[in-house]
Amino acid sequence: MNASTTSSLRPGVAAAKPVIPVAGSKTACVIGSGFGGLALAIRLQSAGIQTTIIEGRDKPGGRAYFWEKDGFVFDGGPTVVTDPPCLKELWELTGHSMADDVELMPVMPFYRLNWPDGVNFDYSNDDAGLREEINRVAPGDYPGYQEFLAYSAGVHEEGYLKLGTVPFLDFKSMLKAAPALARYQAWRSVYSIVSKYIKSEKLREALSFHTLLVGGSPMKTSAIYALIHKLEKDGGVWWTRGGTNRLIAGMVRHFERLGGTIRLGDPVVQIHTVGNRASEVETASGFRERFDAVASNADIVHSYRDLLSGSKRGKDYAKSLARKKFSPGLFVVHFGLEGSWPGIPHHMILFGPRYKGLLEDIYENGVLPADFSIYLHHPTVTDPSMAPPGKSTFYALVPVAHMGKLAVNWDEVGPMLEKRILDEIGRRLIPDIHDRIVTKFSYAPKDFAHDLNAHLGSAFSLEPVLTQSAWFRGHNRDDVLPNFYLTGAGTHPGAGIPGVVGSAKATAGLMIEDLAQ
Repeated sequence: MNASTTSSLRPGVAAAKPVIPVAGSKTACVIGSGFGGLALAIRLQSAGIQTTIIEGRDKPGGRAYFWEKDGFVFDGGPTVVTDPPCLKELWELTGHSMADDVELMPVMPFYRLNWPDGVNFDYSNDDAGLREEINRVAPGDYPGYQEFLAYSAGVHEEGYLKLGTVPFLDFKSMLKAAPALARYQAWRSVYSIVSKYIKSEKLREALSFHTLLVGGSPMKTSAIYALIHKLEKDGGVWWTRGGTNRLIAGMVRHFERLGGTIRLGDPVVQIHTVGNRASEVETASGFRERFDAVASNADIVHSYRDLLSGSKRGKDYAKSLARKKFSPGLFVVHFGLEGSWPGIPHHMILFGPRYKGLLEDIYENGVLPADFSIYLHHPTVTDPSMAPPGKSTFYALVPVAHMGKLAVNWDEVGPMLEKRILDEIGRRLIPDIHDRIVTKFSYAPKDFAHDLNAHLGSAFSLEPVLTQSAWFRGHNRDDVLPNFYLTGAGTHPGAGIPGVVGSAKATAGLMIEDLAQ
């Protein structure tokens, strides 16, 4: 079987020597090489299951794709690495060390939050520094923050440590978790819970914006997601030297070291079924192979509507999924600048003049508003290797309504929105930004739809509201096809690196147990 690897994609990545698989071992196919797919494949291969990853694009990574242009490296994302132990565990399963393949670098502050009135707030897990920031920006709110921190620690324990890697396969499992969810008022939104403890609007925004990083509105996402604050406080925020793509490359290297196979540039076109079982996987090149188990890290709607289109289950569940709510799209401007910017931290949130109203326009009204909030990513302040000497790599990300709500021609709207975003960054941070641009390009919801088969161009799959969480989300093992599985943002527990790596752990446990029978 021909397979291409990341060793052909970037200099300095040597091909690992494959381990000869155990004779007579079971076989599995993982469709898609995002973080969830790679984490699942590593776990399966570590357990002695001969695993093949099939990736449609020319490079692994899924949403963590990357581009090299004019000497700059541009990561597609995700750019915030939290909970490193969930990644290190993938190496430790076989007595290896993640440090042999990946170098993590701490990011401090985690984020600088900036409002239109010029106020900055440096957000970190430095207790003394954070207390000073809260007292400066939100006088009198520090005691309330301590209460919120205690709440966040509680939901982190219940929602992440206890349930984050547990598959919810039936409603009974949901009922079992219900008392803990009720105790923490999971039906309330993150913003509502933060507001219970915090009076300052700025601090409310500072403690609730994180849900946007996993596709959820702070006004609607379950309060359980307040656990992100505790997750970051305990584990920190990290960057992979060379970019997120180097973390992906390290995972591929480790997977191949264990004897796994990865096929690139050959999209899956059909998962064939016989009776109630997935039988064979077929790709665009004509490759077709039988596997004992098949798992999809592809978009959940694409998996059922397109890849399982030949089965009744695929058609039925695709109709059900189409009725669900999906997270917004993203519009991302990647740009390289002349000069270095030590005063601009790695991560910034440039809040717009509205918070709730802007979120309603994105999540409910489906309009492209005149204002916006920007997540500004500046990796070269941490890692100068991302740009040529004396230059800097950036991207500016703006959430927008998905294509089902906002039906615009992105080829026409994109250039106008790109200019507005760069103008705003120029107004607030880099006055001569347009003169300094060396290279730039934008990535819109239509690109997510085309390149990643993302339903409606959604950047994070199903919206993470309570009625689409745990058992109400895609199941780690299909209810009808017992040897078809899911991993990634569309299944429990959801988006973000810890979320999809957690989904892989839950799914791997099921697959290893099923294939051992």
